[in-house]
Amino acid sequence: MTNATKHIALVCPGGPISRELADNVADIAQKEHGDRVRLHFHDQCFFSCGHFAGTDTERSEALLAVANDPKFDAVWFARGGYGAARLDEQLFTKLNDYANRKTYIGYSDAGFLLARLHKENIGHPVHGPMPTDLPRNNGETAIKRVLEFLVSGDTSEIEPNALSGKPVAAFNITILAHLCGTDWLPDLSGHVIMLEDVAEYLYRIDRAMFTITSNPKIANAAGIRLGRVSDIPENDRPFGESDEELIKNWCARKNIPYLGRADIGHDADNKIVPFGATLCA
Repeated sequence: MTNATKHIALVCPGGPISRELADNVADIAQKEHGDRVRLHFHDQCFFSCGHFAGTDTERSEALLAVANDPKFDAVWFARGGYGAARLDEQLFTKLNDYANRKTYIGYSDAGFLLARLHKENIGHPVHGPMPTDLPRNNGETAIKRVLEFLVSGDTSEIEPNALSGKPVAAFNITILAHLCGTDWLPDLSGHVIMLEDVAEYLYRIDRAMFTITSNPKIANAAGIRLGRVSDIPENDRPFGESDEELIKNWCARKNIPYLGRADIGHDADNKIVPFGATLCA
């Protein structure tokens, strides 16, 4: 697009958001970037159908519409929220050349979509904050981080380990475990995989890591980095290992290099991780 103004479409692949939240995020965009950006919240973001922001069909059609629309430069998932995996699989075969040029950004359950886009080599999937992070402590900082990345091309808030030139990918641990064994999982051989999670018992993380490290599309990864595993519930007896010890254990069992920590997580400090290889400017 030749227009200097960046047009960013927002959809909800899972649950809905409030109009108040949308207005607050739009206000931040206006104050920070003025006419250089326009946020377009699809009406579907405010639909309600049980747990979801509209029916599976409505959510699928909204994503397809904004992805294929030449007016938009990027698609920002307004909320992760359970439901992304329920979208119509055929929508990925209907994405056009305009969809292939866009950046798609989100995390948590939106990881299902980032994974499938990466597998199909469609557009530029990015693990990063979403509008629903705004109510978190320092949530405005997370919103500004994404806007700087999308509007100004600022790479200063990219997770530093994603700037090595090696291909990278980032996922919520639980989501990546659920991707294993499906047609949505990309081949992550040679990738540095960054992992995070929230509100999961350590025994569930342990179980998920068995699945993740046993998958042949992950077994030949360049290595695993651990982000923050936050709000871990107390079990009826101590697990006996820390989150990092747990991850190191599974990496050692499966001969996958453990590369240390990553600055990602379900919090306002969640840094940006573009999928694929990104060179430091």
